[in-house]
Amino acid sequence: MFPDVGPMELITLAILAVLLFGLDKLPEIIQNVAEFLRKVRAISDSAKEEIRSELGPEFCDFEFEDLHAKTFVRKHVLDGDTLGLDKIRSAMDPRAELAQVADAVREAADETAQDTAVPGHVSLAKDGQAGPPAHAAFDADAT
Repeated sequence: MFPDVGPMELITLAILAVLLFGLDKLPEIIQNVAEFLRKVRAISDSAKEEIRSELGPEFCDFEFEDLHAKTFVRKHVLDGDTLGLDKIRSAMDPRAELAQVADAVREAADETAQDTAVPGHVSLAKDGQAGPPAHAAFDADAT
C-alpha cells in the first residue's frame, strides 16, 4: 500500500502513536481507523461499479488502473505487440546470424580435418622432418 515506507518508519510511527494516544486508547483508535478505511474502500468500490454499469456492456472489462499513462502504453502497445516490435527486435538481434556463421566455420574446419589425406590438398601444419627452407638462388645480373 505504501511502497516507500520502510521498517524504521513503521517503528517510528508505532512509537509516536503510543506516545500520543497511550497504551489504553491505542487498540480503540486502531479499530476506528481500520473501520474508516473499510468504509472508504467500500465507497470506492461502489463508485467504480456504478461507473462501469453506466458505461455499458462494451466496457465491462474496463480497469481504472488502465487510465495511468504507463499502464496504458504497456498494456495496449507493448504487450499486444500490434506494432510488430517483436519482429523488429528479432531482426536487430545478431545472435542468429552469428550462430549460423559459427556453424559454417565449424563445418569447414571439420571438412579440412577430414580432407588432409586427399592428394593435392595443401596442409598448413608444419612438418617436423622438413629441413631449412630452400632459398631462391640470387642472381646479381637480374637487378
